[in-house]
Amino acid sequence: MIMGITNDWERALGVVDYALQPIVNIHTGAIYGYEALIRKVAEAGFESIPDFFDDAFNHQILGSIHQHLFIAAFDKMSRISWEGRAKLFFNIDSRLFHSAEFHPEQVLDLLENRRVPKDLVCLELSEKHPICEADNLMGKLKMLRNLGCSIAVDDFGTGFSGTQLLYFTKPEYVKIDRFYIQNIENDTNKRLLASSMVKIAHLMGSLVIAEGVETEAEYWCCKTIGCDLLQGYLVQKPTLNIGNLKNSYDHIHDLTASEKRNEAAKDKALIQARIEYLQPIDYQIKLVSLLEIFKKNKKHSYLPVVSTHQKPLGIIKEETIKVFAYSEYGRSLLVNPTFGRTIDDFMNRVPMVDIHTPVEEILETFSSHEGLEGIMITNSMKYVGFLTAHSLLKMVNEKKLAQAADQNPLSKLPGNKVIYEYLSKALHNVGESFVVVYFDFDHFKVYNDKYGFRQGDRVILLFAELLKSRAQSADRFAGHIGGDDFFLGVKGQPLDIIAQEIREIGETFRINVESFYDTKAIEQGCIEGKGRDGRKQCFPLITVSAAVLEMPVATGRIQTPEEIGNIMADMKKKAKQSPDHIATSILNSFIESTTDSDVEPTVIPFDSRRGPEYRSTAS
Repeated sequence: MIMGITNDWERALGVVDYALQPIVNIHTGAIYGYEALIRKVAEAGFESIPDFFDDAFNHQILGSIHQHLFIAAFDKMSRISWEGRAKLFFNIDSRLFHSAEFHPEQVLDLLENRRVPKDLVCLELSEKHPICEADNLMGKLKMLRNLGCSIAVDDFGTGFSGTQLLYFTKPEYVKIDRFYIQNIENDTNKRLLASSMVKIAHLMGSLVIAEGVETEAEYWCCKTIGCDLLQGYLVQKPTLNIGNLKNSYDHIHDLTASEKRNEAAKDKALIQARIEYLQPIDYQIKLVSLLEIFKKNKKHSYLPVVSTHQKPLGIIKEETIKVFAYSEYGRSLLVNPTFGRTIDDFMNRVPMVDIHTPVEEILETFSSHEGLEGIMITNSMKYVGFLTAHSLLKMVNEKKLAQAADQNPLSKLPGNKVIYEYLSKALHNVGESFVVVYFDFDHFKVYNDKYGFRQGDRVILLFAELLKSRAQSADRFAGHIGGDDFFLGVKGQPLDIIAQEIREIGETFRINVESFYDTKAIEQGCIEGKGRDGRKQCFPLITVSAAVLEMPVATGRIQTPEEIGNIMADMKKKAKQSPDHIATSILNSFIESTTDSDVEPTVIPFDSRRGPEYRSTAS
């Protein structure tokens, strides 16, 4: 018997079970983690899951109940295989933090007893109950983080606490509640609120999980507004049978893979989020029936007309039909077929464009016609929706904002969100080798302190142009993480060749950057500045260090972009200590050499959490 738990509760705990639901990378479908969801509470004698926990809280056994549930969830998850590096997302009742019986050390004991890697556990806190006193909450969260656990805010956007919970917990993950995801493609307010949540979460350094995604339309909207991870029926329903779970969900990957790798693909997502499906009228309909249709349709003053095979033909305006309906002669024209009037006589032609058409071309088409209600959108020549003038203007604005968000404002190179997508896809593409490079300037801070940020920006632009010149081919990708941090990805070339090229880039940069110093500094080979201890010393001129990591062809790459980021951050330290400012490694060998070490977690150098405006001037 568990301490403090009655026989009735003991029996109930023997009945309840856990279902697992996958959480995947929104760009690739690769597994990121599983959420443990309690099931069979009705069989255990409770009306609902909230009733289950409310009863435990009222009987002051919430801590003991959670301890049992921890064990059940961990044991089930361990049967999948921790080698997959998937995280376990476990819901914890926030009222537990009020309880004196809850001690974070209990979590550590449970993990160690079951040999569960601590960094693969994420505890989810919900807004459904008020949070406890801030100092107490933050103290216990700090202890949990020190144990290696991460924190997620669940059901964000609902409940008592609002952004207060986000403020105090500073979570690694924010899960947007299903309420905001459901039908998001047709609800402007939901898109606005969800998009704002994503921006706030990213600014606070959190990854965003879209909860309860069930349709492709919802998926595209979540992807467009910047969600990082995906959970819901579209991926897979929660399952009690762990044999049903996968390491990768190819149908999610195929959603992105089916798109062409160009701007038109991104535009399609924008269009899908903005088009409105107006129920079309069959061109064979009797004219007199149109009056009844418009009477029932109070929302729109026009409707599209399609052929039998859903090919769009034009629109019918209500005002055109009413002109005839209000006179006896006009109504007879609609009713009597002998007058020879057809729907074509009342139909207005409007432009029709394919859903893959770039936004700029759609805008140009719209601008070339006066007085348009909008444009009909097709896919494979079939009607799929209507794009109003208002929606088109908003879509153009969204694209401009997206373009600004996806590139560094200084260098105009792709920013963190695009870098994250690139790395996600590279990890998923196990059939080809990749070499990824993380660049970081040496002694850049002291240069900024002496010469000012404007001159510092000139140095950044110098390196950006040098990197652009090396990334012109289709198998290369260059990005700007922020400040003096840059990224390069190369597909299908050996590590030694790329490493030599990186040395050449570093030497070219070293020579060119000398011209940004004054004569005295060049002659001395250093500039005076304050070290971390506050003492003056002479710092060498700017160079660049590079961590060069090869991801070879493999049967499966089980790492996440965040883990690759941490690996390369550790390699960067070695590069700065190397005579040629470069550290190279192969992914598998690096992991083997660090698996059992006590490497201190580092700040992830590139992911979707750091905005393109971020500027690090630390050397």
